[in-house]
Amino acid sequence: MLTASRTEIRPRGACLIRHIVFFSARNRDDLATIRKGLSILTEIPHAMRLEIGENVKSDQLGTDVDLIVYGEFADEAALAAYKAHPNYQASIDIVRPLREIRMAADYEVDSALVEPIRP
Repeated sequence: MLTASRTEIRPRGACLIRHIVFFSARNRDDLATIRKGLSILTEIPHAMRLEIGENVKSDQLGTDVDLIVYGEFADEAALAAYKAHPNYQASIDIVRPLREIRMAADYEVDSALVEPIRP
């Protein structure tokens, strides 16, 4: 059974946003430079939480990703302010020429499934 907090209707953008970005390096020798370039993002004040992690590659099918950016933002406005910050562009300038893959996803925590869908 769903709790009231999971079914509460909120205006779009008025809840916690999780922002997850996956990166792979073109050349493994550039991983330290990419990680350093991504670390610039941690100085941006708009995130409630921001982490730069290295894929431990424990999933036998998920070894393409090298680095992960994980962020939590109060709402869509905070995420937009994060992306508008000069450090965001500075990070792009360092990382983009060295990366192979960049895949990003954002979702609202309040609408995330936390239990099975039943008929």
